[in-house]
Amino acid sequence: MERATEKTRRLVQMAILIAIMLILAFTPLGYLKVGAIEITFMTIPVVVGAIILGPVSGAILGGVFGLTSFIQCFGLSGFGAALLSINPVFTFLVCMAPRILMGYLAGVIFKALHRNGKTKWMSFAAASLSGAVLNTIFFVGLMMLLFGRSDYILSLRGGLGLWSFLVGFVGVNGLVEAIVAFVLGTAISKALMQFSLRQ
Repeated sequence: MERATEKTRRLVQMAILIAIMLILAFTPLGYLKVGAIEITFMTIPVVVGAIILGPVSGAILGGVFGLTSFIQCFGLSGFGAALLSINPVFTFLVCMAPRILMGYLAGVIFKALHRNGKTKWMSFAAASLSGAVLNTIFFVGLMMLLFGRSDYILSLRGGLGLWSFLVGFVGVNGLVEAIVAFVLGTAISKALMQFSLRQ
């Protein structure tokens, strides 16, 4: 009976996180667009789920993140629409694979650090920060691998060297995403974990 209750509780938590992600995805809160800059806060519920529910749940939530990101390519994101027009299959892979892997690894990082008494206190912060950082690294890395030679990306580079372009491309949005994920992800996941332990 206790096992069934725990399973139900986890399913409810997962459903709530998915609902939050869908609300974020289809309001300006999830994908904040400021001119040419696009900042996403979708990593936050993914890392919270990875911490509270484990790596597999993190991967599933990452998949939800990826699907909403792919949907953005159908007219909601100028950058995504441009990639979609070049190669829809590659665009789907760029949207999905980095997010699933990020969610899974955030959960793995949390579990690895949380086992050790010396690193337990920092496990929430490290996992939360890793979500945003890994999302950026995996997304930009796969995008450059699949689209780096396309006319669109070459035109964006405008003659810049690869590293200069990547720093400029990631720059502001990557930094903002990392800071917000670090602060909110840590605070929310720690509070939810403490609340769960009291139940």
